[in-house]
Amino acid sequence: MNAFSRRGACPALSAPMQTGDGLLVRLNPVTGGLAPKSLIGLCESALRHGNGILEVTARGSLQIRGLTLESARLLAVEVDALGIEVRTGVPIETGPLAGLDLQEIADPRPLAEHIRLAIDEAGLTQRLGPKVSVIVDGGGQLAMDAVTADVRLTAIRTDEGVRWLVAVAGDRQNATPLVMVEEDAARDIAVAVLRMVAEKGREAHARDLTERQLTSLASWHSVPPPSVLPDISPARGEIGSSDAVACPATLVVGESRDESSISPLAGEMSGRTEGGAQDRLPLKLSEPIPSPIGPFPLASDITALGIGLPFGSMPAQGLIDLAKQASELGSTEIRLAPGRALLFLGLSPSDCSSLQNTAAALGFVTSPADPRTRIAACPGAPACASGRIATRDIAETIAAENSDILDASLTLHISGCAKGCAHPGSAAITLVGGENGAGLVVNGTAKALPAGYRPGYDAARGVSRVAAALRSARHSGETAAACLARLGAAGVTEAYRQE
Repeated sequence: MNAFSRRGACPALSAPMQTGDGLLVRLNPVTGGLAPKSLIGLCESALRHGNGILEVTARGSLQIRGLTLESARLLAVEVDALGIEVRTGVPIETGPLAGLDLQEIADPRPLAEHIRLAIDEAGLTQRLGPKVSVIVDGGGQLAMDAVTADVRLTAIRTDEGVRWLVAVAGDRQNATPLVMVEEDAARDIAVAVLRMVAEKGREAHARDLTERQLTSLASWHSVPPPSVLPDISPARGEIGSSDAVACPATLVVGESRDESSISPLAGEMSGRTEGGAQDRLPLKLSEPIPSPIGPFPLASDITALGIGLPFGSMPAQGLIDLAKQASELGSTEIRLAPGRALLFLGLSPSDCSSLQNTAAALGFVTSPADPRTRIAACPGAPACASGRIATRDIAETIAAENSDILDASLTLHISGCAKGCAHPGSAAITLVGGENGAGLVVNGTAKALPAGYRPGYDAARGVSRVAAALRSARHSGETAAACLARLGAAGVTEAYRQE
């Protein structure tokens, strides 16, 4: 370990990334989970070598913070001694209940493994950027709908059996659909997409592929995708179809980006149909994204229990105490889940209730309705040297005092600085720490220029003023986000600045 990863890269165990509170490493077990004793050992190692704070990310990765160059080396040695094999190479992600969920359309793990092997055989790992990823989603209770990827393979049940719908550049809602094929063809198309991305360089993603390249990929057809509502078609021409699965005569690999390239907004659903609606991705826009928190039945008397980390973070000792209790109750494996949660496997329903009580007493999130799930907050001050405000304290106060406005329509982002590590995308309301205190950004990111400020210690009171304005203006049945839109950025800013 002789180099740091740059910001924006993946801070793997062998390449820690410098952050405001020291070095950070991120790891994913090859098996998808850890035995309780392994998680306990990992937490103890984090206490010895880091600042004792562990995180589960929105994509379901485990992060250890506060390391030095020397302690990161010691941590890597101890991870190896614990027998924890971590993933390397291009991330090929499957759902957290893959292979266990009786409601799955298909077990995604064999296809994911075939793609890994094909990537290795093609020598693509070193040619692709660290953020390029693939999702193989078998469906079930915890599908990967909300997780973005360069390539998405989604199991679809058809009259002819299971087929895999291939889409690029996005999550389930906004990815650009290409084709629906059998498993072997899905593997080949996924690798072909990655070859095209690799040809454009290590900064490239699938969103950079041209229209001509996507059309070439889409010629690998076997089964027309089922019909969907016409107002969710992507902003591109009709994808042609043929009846046989075959490699197209000419696969366009090395094209450079030009006027036919996907624009920054391409892959978003356009709201209009340009033809070929029967060939579009069968989205479920009206269905809420499933929460990983709560019980998930796996068999007649076996349940997985999802428990969330508040704001994705928890002191190592809290995780140790929870893992010990889970082990005593008979849990055999703890899996990392997208949505900043842990899944405890092998429990009976009564054991789930007992573990939930323990988790709640330790400060974990045990209900999907917990208002803390609607807030993204980085470590902030004093944990992170870059943080200008005490993000977690502010978040806890807001969640306790204004839970009624934190409905499923609204995301609140509290960032210690303008880097926006906890939530790089836009949020309905963002508080960002700076020289002038806690700045307010409406419908933007932490990098945007704030419209108003309050002292950092008083930021939660400012949000309470916004909440009061929402309660006063909100119509019956109206979501918080819709009410905020009616108030407008100027109205929200005025409320935030009120004394």
